[in-house]
Amino acid sequence: MDARERVLKTIDHEEPDRIPSFETSVDNVKVCEHYGEKYFINEVVKMQRFCYNLCFRSEKILNKFMHYMTKKDFAIKRGIEPWIKIYNKIGYDIYTAALCHHPLTFKKDGWIDEFGRRMTFKRNPSDSMALLYYIGGVLKDFEDYQEFPPLDPDDSLRKRMYKVSKEIEQELKGEIFVVPFINGIMEATWESFGIENFSKLLSRRKEIKSIFDDRGSFALELAKRVIEWGETGALYMTDDYGYKMGLFMSPKNYRTYVIPWVQRICKTAHKAGLKVILHSCGDIYQIFEDLVNAGIDMINPIEATTANPDYDIFKLHEKFGDKLTFCGNLSPQMLATGTTSEVESYAKRLIQELGPGGGYVFSSGHSINPAVKLENFLAMRNILNKFGNYPIKTNK
Repeated sequence: MDARERVLKTIDHEEPDRIPSFETSVDNVKVCEHYGEKYFINEVVKMQRFCYNLCFRSEKILNKFMHYMTKKDFAIKRGIEPWIKIYNKIGYDIYTAALCHHPLTFKKDGWIDEFGRRMTFKRNPSDSMALLYYIGGVLKDFEDYQEFPPLDPDDSLRKRMYKVSKEIEQELKGEIFVVPFINGIMEATWESFGIENFSKLLSRRKEIKSIFDDRGSFALELAKRVIEWGETGALYMTDDYGYKMGLFMSPKNYRTYVIPWVQRICKTAHKAGLKVILHSCGDIYQIFEDLVNAGIDMINPIEATTANPDYDIFKLHEKFGDKLTFCGNLSPQMLATGTTSEVESYAKRLIQELGPGGGYVFSSGHSINPAVKLENFLAMRNILNKFGNYPIKTNK
């Protein structure tokens, strides 16, 4: 059974050959080295710094050069292939190919993306590992927003990235399922302004609705383009709605500005036979049922360390397990600071309680971050390999 069939059978609540697995990202040098690969963001930083020096240390020239390079399929493949390669070596079944959040203006150590978010590379002092961080938005108010370049679903880079990703998928002969990644409506919106300016905008109902509708329309149009390009499997949408203590804005605002767009995207995807996967961090308990009713097929990562005892993957599975596929939720904190036996015990519980009958994809509760211990990561994978084959043995 190939990865695509394995994942889609799981989302349909059927039992494939084994439980599929996934991670939103693998940002851990030791894990990459264990599989004989370099941590690719370090290579991206080196390349961008080299290009900056090549461009006479001029950000203006750098920006022109980098945009010129992104028009080349060989450059696109060089930027995507290392990620898919490490995912494939680890044994993940899903890789998400980002068709949005692309750089608009390149800087010496990062960029401003097409949504208006400032992103920069920073290195961990302990091991010099680089990560890409959000450091703020460039938009202050609605007037700034109106002057900012509008999002274009027909930017040719999107189709080229999709096609190149699918070509790599074909080269791997079904060992990994490449799922196109479209933007959500909330996260990139507040981040383009920063939380303070965004909070002020919420009181200006006409303006904030206009912004959300623009972002929602863009996501919907991008979903339509993916369908036009021939996608028949799934869509992945990332859109953090909350943090560990609750939602970023009131449930009423989500139901007014965000959920209707999620529903339209799901309806469009389902009509074309696609499944919709949502990544949303934090405690989103107050709108969880709204998302289920909107048509989400799979949700990731169901964080295990929120402050809400009701936001519990086992409780949620008991209530919504017949309508939704769950993906998660082995805590990155446990992977970083817990014992190997704790990791093994919790991983085994996830598999045995959520795996029978399909409807569960094995994953951490967010990503494999730099603090995750290699021995705990390997223990997590070993438990999946040992207990994740169907039929699932539920004995303790």
